[in-house]
Amino acid sequence: MSNVISEYQKWKQQGETLRAQARQAMEARFKDLLAEAVQVAEEYRSDFGTALRPPAPVTAFRYKSGSKGKGRKAARKQTPPVAQEPPARPGPKVAGLEKRLAAARKKLEEAKAASKPVRNLEDRIYELEDELRLATQAG
Repeated sequence: MSNVISEYQKWKQQGETLRAQARQAMEARFKDLLAEAVQVAEEYRSDFGTALRPPAPVTAFRYKSGSKGKGRKAARKQTPPVAQEPPARPGPKVAGLEKRLAAARKKLEEAKAASKPVRNLEDRIYELEDELRLATQAG
């Protein structure tokens, strides 16, 4: 009987050793894969200007960026504060109206150059200017 018990204890000890080695290998692989993911995400952000989203099963993927972020913060602290706020970016509605207004003005100039009737184009420009004025007052 003691022979079976001693063999079982040896087997159990080998299993624990193997389990510890597997755990260390998996942790190392996990860290390597995360480091590679950080590198890919950072390269994607620098090349395309937006953050790379993780797949749906991953609920969060956050990392601290390299020394680039620290340099930017230091540079911000050294610059004196500006008295005026920078102009706010227009909302998507205002930007769209400005784009449509510019296109309508271009069409008006082309119509004038070709000696075509311009009344409808002038009316459309007036309407777009009115919409733009109302949108900027509301915003």
